Amino acid sequence: MPSLVEPVLSAGNMAMLKQPLLRADGLVLRPWEPSDRPAVLAGYADPAIQRWHCRTMTDAEARDWIAHWPDRWQAETGAGWAVVDSSEVVGQISLRRLDLSEGQAEAAYWVLPAARGRRVAPRALTTLATWAFATLGLHRVELYHSTSNPASCRVAQRAGFTAEGTKRGEARHTDGWHDMHVHARLDSDPDPAG
Repeated sequence: MPSLVEPVLSAGNMAMLKQPLLRADGLVLRPWEPSDRPAVLAGYADPAIQRWHCRTMTDAEARDWIAHWPDRWQAETGAGWAVVDSSEVVGQISLRRLDLSEGQAEAAYWVLPAARGRRVAPRALTTLATWAFATLGLHRVELYHSTSNPASCRVAQRAGFTAEGTKRGEARHTDGWHDMHVHARLDSDPDPAG
């Protein structure tokens, strides 16, 4: 059935780009490399990351997770970056649920324990959103986090993501159903980085 509105971005707009290296106020966001597997394993072994992401990984799963990101980029369904500080991977940030025709994506992130408290996540999220609007051409980037996760709420706020509401019983965690806060930034919102 034909749409009455033009797509925000045509299919192929992202796939024709090379996944960029992004600089994030002292951090570097770069595509995942096979040698990053220990950092991915450490992330998904961390109890706090497991609590909010409800996942764990074997070595083979981490290898496959890294190897699959270029395919997601080419299929225009997702994009993932290692967050690097002083040549050490300290976290991850990604765009999921990409819908180029609607100009929307969902951001997801985690930070390894040793790097917490240094505002790694808000710096990376601000940089990723700025790139998603200015270069990729998205209209909206949103994120969701459990209402029981105030740290993620602070990340969203520091990165200029406006709180939009609460989705009741939206996500199932190991301790049951969680309400989820919704935050979003639009391409027309001010960039918190200045």
